[in-house]
Amino acid sequence: MAEEVMDNMEGLVTARQLLKTNIEKSRAFASALDEMGPRLEKINRRLPSWEAAARSIAVQKSAFSASKEHIGHALGPVSAVLKVFYTARELKMSLVSDPCSDLFNYLLVMKRLEEVLRFLADNCRLAIMWLEGINELVEKDAAVTNEKYLAVVKKSLRILQELQANEERDLLGGGLLGAALEKLGIEFKRLLTERSAPLNLASLATLTVEPASSTIASSSLPLPVMDKLQAIIERLNSNNKLEMCISVYVDARSSNAKRSLQTLGLDYLEMRISKFDDVQHLEGYIDQWKKHLVLAVKHLFQLEYRLCNDVFKKIGSNVAMRCFAKIAAQSGIHAFLQFGKHVTECKKDPIKLLKLLDMFASLNNLRLDFNLLFSGENCAEIQNSTRDLVKRIVNGACEIFWQLPLQLELQRRSSPPSDGSVPRLVNFITQYCNQLLGDDYSPILTQVLKIHQSWKQESYGEDLISNQVLVIMKEIGLNLDGWSKVYEDISLSYLFMMNNHFHLCNMKGTKLGDMMGDSWLTGHEQYTDYYAELYLRESWSKLLALLNQKSMTTLAGQDSVMERLKAFNEAFDDIYKKQSNRIICDEKLREKVCEHLVQAILPVYSSYMQDHMTFDEQDGASSNYVKYSVQSLEKMLSSMFQPKLSKYNSTEQKRNLMGNVDYPEWKLQNMLSCLFRQRLGNHGSSRQAHLSAKIKSFVANQFRLTLTTI
Repeated sequence: MAEEVMDNMEGLVTARQLLKTNIEKSRAFASALDEMGPRLEKINRRLPSWEAAARSIAVQKSAFSASKEHIGHALGPVSAVLKVFYTARELKMSLVSDPCSDLFNYLLVMKRLEEVLRFLADNCRLAIMWLEGINELVEKDAAVTNEKYLAVVKKSLRILQELQANEERDLLGGGLLGAALEKLGIEFKRLLTERSAPLNLASLATLTVEPASSTIASSSLPLPVMDKLQAIIERLNSNNKLEMCISVYVDARSSNAKRSLQTLGLDYLEMRISKFDDVQHLEGYIDQWKKHLVLAVKHLFQLEYRLCNDVFKKIGSNVAMRCFAKIAAQSGIHAFLQFGKHVTECKKDPIKLLKLLDMFASLNNLRLDFNLLFSGENCAEIQNSTRDLVKRIVNGACEIFWQLPLQLELQRRSSPPSDGSVPRLVNFITQYCNQLLGDDYSPILTQVLKIHQSWKQESYGEDLISNQVLVIMKEIGLNLDGWSKVYEDISLSYLFMMNNHFHLCNMKGTKLGDMMGDSWLTGHEQYTDYYAELYLRESWSKLLALLNQKSMTTLAGQDSVMERLKAFNEAFDDIYKKQSNRIICDEKLREKVCEHLVQAILPVYSSYMQDHMTFDEQDGASSNYVKYSVQSLEKMLSSMFQPKLSKYNSTEQKRNLMGNVDYPEWKLQNMLSCLFRQRLGNHGSSRQAHLSAKIKSFVANQFRLTLTTI
């Protein structure tokens, strides 16, 4: 075992010594080449005169025969060409080693070899022609025929012809120089892959602040590696191998970029989305899309853009942009844009409008980055896909926005809540209008509307959003008015209107309330009180009549008391059972109505029980008719109108706000463009006077006032 280890060590020492010898020899060759450069240049300068001398020999054979000295001068350059051939062979042998051991010396040897090969390509064929001419003249001219002299000429000619044939075969098969270029390509890929680590974009996604530029810069390539890459590119480019270099670079960096994006978990970009899908089911994915697109563009693609420009800066910006465009396309930019396109094709509904505005805001915030990174003809496909996505988002958002009143009108045929509560649609629309008018969405929607009108070459009108919200609230009023007439029980209709008027007057302090104005809010507050009074009178007034003292005087004795208690119990049970299924949504309003109930019923009931308690006690049987104590009655009345517990959590409730609203596939109607842009008329102090007039005509209209007249 020890002997084997010693043998291996001796082998390593021998290999090390051999490698060291080759490197020293390569450096010696390089030094010799440096010295040979001026000599070759001198020979090149003398070649034209020698060529003229050779032509003179060919034309004037007799003069050449008389001057052997000229032939000797012609053989000098041929001898130099032969020496260069041998030098080229030695240089080629030094390129057999791996370039990673001493890259810059390897590149220097390659550069010298290229110079030698260019010299041979320019002069070898000419030297052969000289020797062929000299050989022909010597053979034919007896005056200069000399066997030894002729043998030297023929030997030189044969060697040059063999060397030229070998060089031509090497060029056709790649030869040692081709193999050296392949090694450079391998070294180029190794440097890229070993020094390229994927970005942990998932960790950047968790940051609440923008990461420092040094964080991204640290993911770039070290300066020594950059120098080596640039040197290899320069050498490969000089040998018409730039496309191979671009291919290797694009493959390596695209693979690295893909690994970086995989840390974000982008499987959702590949999910199948059809026009029948609901955007509400994609909300979470759209939010991820916005965040991930920012990370990809601002961190990953900006890094790749800088690297391309740094690595290929000696070749030209066009090559750098070609590489970057391919890296961006292969790593996944089109998947982001395609996902956005699929979202625009989903079923239209109000939630989709908000999500389209979110997507537009993200793209708009990245507009300068897109213009920087994806400019130029190399990124034409990315530019076209981006423009198409923005166009789809703008058109889709405007289409939904202008059709909102129509969709509310279509819901007028649906049924109101059976418990008299605020319909989900009303809850949703008021919250929705607050969002559209809010600071988050109003500027974005305004920008989208301006862009859309500029495409249609229309001037942007002021207050488009406010006017449209007025139209929406008008449609809500018409819906509530129509739904209130559906109830067969007039008291339930009053409860329904009370709930909804209170919900609307509760918009005070919101964007919607501020836009609609104080008179609108005050009007709904007055209607709330009025409908509350009507509801209490219609639902509970007959119960009080059973305990009325004036009515009681028509009867006498114990029987009348017992019958009256029995009638009260039966009436209360009937009313309580019916009213227990009804809901007052707002807690404050519910407490207020219950308080009015207690104040209206409890004092009368308590007084009745106190006045007749002594008389009732004469007969123990009468106690059977006292079903409710004052305390139990108060507890029951105070706990009425409670909302039913939902089996859904708050997140699901938010997601299902439109659960009872069935939005069919929307169709464009040209007539809507005029209808929905009409202003609703002046509102302000005149609306308050109009409100008073309507209150006076309240009874004449069977207490069914519509909200749209406010």
